[in-house]
Amino acid sequence: MAAVSGHPASEDGAPGEPSAFREAVEALRATRLRPEVVVADTPAPRRLAPYAFALTASVEVDGEELADGRLVLLHEPGGHEAWQGEFRLVSLGRAQLEPEMAHDPLLSEVGWSWLMDSLAQQGARFGEPSGTVSRCSSQFFGSLAERPATTDIEIRASWTPAVSSAADFAGHLRAWCELLCLCAGLPPFTPGAAMGQTVPLPTRRHPR
Repeated sequence: MAAVSGHPASEDGAPGEPSAFREAVEALRATRLRPEVVVADTPAPRRLAPYAFALTASVEVDGEELADGRLVLLHEPGGHEAWQGEFRLVSLGRAQLEPEMAHDPLLSEVGWSWLMDSLAQQGARFGEPSGTVSRCSSQFFGSLAERPATTDIEIRASWTPAVSSAADFAGHLRAWCELLCLCAGLPPFTPGAAMGQTVPLPTRRHPR
C-alpha cells in the first residue's frame, strides 16, 4: 500500500502555520491506501483558502490507468460560514466508461451514491456536501476517426469533514480513493462492508 505526499500552499512548518492544519496534512501523508491507488504531489490552489494541501491519485491495474483525480484540503482558521467549519475537502474524480453507459438514466445518481457510500464505509463524518456528476461522450472525426467513441464520468464534490482529531482525515482520503476505484470498475476493497451492494460500472481507457 502507498503512503501519501503533497504540497501545502505555504511551506511546511512556516512560522504562523496553524498546528491543526499541519497535523491534518501529516495525517493525510501517513494514510495507507489500497495497492491499486498511486498518489503524487501537486501544487495546491492558493486563492481558495489561507492554507491548502493537494494531491493527485490514479487507479492503475496491470500498468493501465483506469481513473484519476485530485483532492484538496482547505483550511480557514476560525471557520468559514459557507463550509460550516474550519476545513473543506474539494475533490475531482474521473474515469472512462463503456459508451453505452452514457445512456443509463441512473448514472449520475449512482456516481454520487458511490461517494456517500464510501464515506459511510470509512466512518468519515461530514456536513454540507455539494457536487456534480457529469457524463461526456466524444465522437472522433478526420484523422482521429479510427478511434472508438468514448464516454467519461466526472464527479466533482466538496464536503466539510467532521473530525475530532487529525487522524480522522485518513478516513476521508481513503473514502475518496475508494470512489476512484469504483469509478475505475474495481470491486469494493472490504468484503461484506456497507458498500458490498454497490455494483461497479464497466470501464475502459484508450490513449487520448
